[in-house]
Amino acid sequence: MRAGKEIAMFELFSDERRQLPHRDIGPIFISSVVHMIALGGIIAVPLLYISTDYPAVPDMVAFVATTPAAPPPPPPPPPPAGGAKSVAVKPVPTSSRDAAPVETPTDIGPEPEVDVGVESGAPGGVEGGVLGGIVGGLLADIPPPPPPPPQVERSPVRTGGEVKAPALVRRVDPVYPDLAMRAQLQGVVILEALVGRDGRVEDVKVLRSIPLLETAAVDAVRQWQYSPLLLNGKPERFIVTVTLRFNVKKT
Repeated sequence: MRAGKEIAMFELFSDERRQLPHRDIGPIFISSVVHMIALGGIIAVPLLYISTDYPAVPDMVAFVATTPAAPPPPPPPPPPAGGAKSVAVKPVPTSSRDAAPVETPTDIGPEPEVDVGVESGAPGGVEGGVLGGIVGGLLADIPPPPPPPPQVERSPVRTGGEVKAPALVRRVDPVYPDLAMRAQLQGVVILEALVGRDGRVEDVKVLRSIPLLETAAVDAVRQWQYSPLLLNGKPERFIVTVTLRFNVKKT
């Protein structure tokens, strides 16, 4: 055994190979051809079934495109310089079998008069109308104009804030009553005066009263006079508050 192994190794290193027995390649070639035919049939049969499901391709495909809009017409040419005269077109007479014949009148006379009403009356007036009548009918048919709206009396303007009271042009001091003076009565009386458009006091209202001094204060303020109060150039009535202080002078 050992000698046999040594001989085989020697032959391998010395490139001396034994010749293999010769085999016939015919059956191998036939087997390969059969396998290739079978493999081709396996691949071709599914392709045939798949190709039958494809949609039919049309022989002709039409494409429809919209035509572009026509360009606007060009503007008319400008008139020639130099002011060319326009040529008048003469009418062309037409003839028809149904047209009425025109005969030349034998004599020419005045037009017949038509009664349209009285002289200087309305156009298309009626017979027997009034001379110089009114267009549209008689004066009695015209309604009278509506009366003007009644003038609304404006309430008096209260002075104070932006509206300042006009200047006092005449002032009358109140007369101290004897009874109040002997009683050494003093204090403040507040009044509200309504002044007319002419500046004169029309009415007085007591806001704060002292019984023995109230009458003297009212009588004095009724004699006062102010400058007129003008609003938008027109005099207006106004209300002003007046404060009077009564003091007893010690002698």
